[in-house]
Amino acid sequence: MHTTDYRSTFIEVAEDCPVAAAEAPPSKAAATVAELQFAMISEAPFAYTSDDVVFGVHADRQGIPQHERGAARQAFFAKGQPCLRSSPLTKRYGWGVLSDAEGRVALVALGTAEYAERAADPELAHTRGMRSSRR
Repeated sequence: MHTTDYRSTFIEVAEDCPVAAAEAPPSKAAATVAELQFAMISEAPFAYTSDDVVFGVHADRQGIPQHERGAARQAFFAKGQPCLRSSPLTKRYGWGVLSDAEGRVALVALGTAEYAERAADPELAHTRGMRSSRR
């Protein structure tokens, strides 16, 4: 089974992120991936792993009932899935993703002292959100 989880890692915003400070994704009539991920992680920091967030948003958008989610999750992760490095939160909205030693995630806002501290922390592994363009 594949996983999108990182442990003790800070996913910094993408190099081509267009904002200098984090912003919440705008609300739309039909909730976007960014809006659902933001709500799930910001309402419960360090409660969910990346796999929980990626699958939870997929299941919500696909309307998968709670009683079917166990089997659906197994099928979903039977093949590789994009991790939070490809999230619009890291690519467009200026949010870093901090994973603790158990793989649970929290958001860290670009432009804050906490973001600067996490970006400079030698105890964490570091990676960046995926670029939106190929340049």
